[in-house]
Amino acid sequence: MVSNDRNNPVAGVNSESIIRHVNKRLEMFDGRLDNMDSVITSLVERVMHQPLTMEISCPKCGQTIEINITSNVRLRD
Repeated sequence: MVSNDRNNPVAGVNSESIIRHVNKRLEMFDGRLDNMDSVITSLVERVMHQPLTMEISCPKCGQTIEINITSNVRLRD
């Protein structure tokens, strides 16, 4: 229940303006997610064009294990 207190900043705010503000924030958030998706996709495409080598040391014996990862990526047209 909303009080009629004039000192309450929420009491004087219109619900339509709150909805517009929330919609604006959601659109900004959606744009940021799209930008992040583009950057991550670009990064993965660059990495997948080259072979990847990982060297992992066994925690028990200390021996180094080398893992080679290659990919078969179809280039964009």
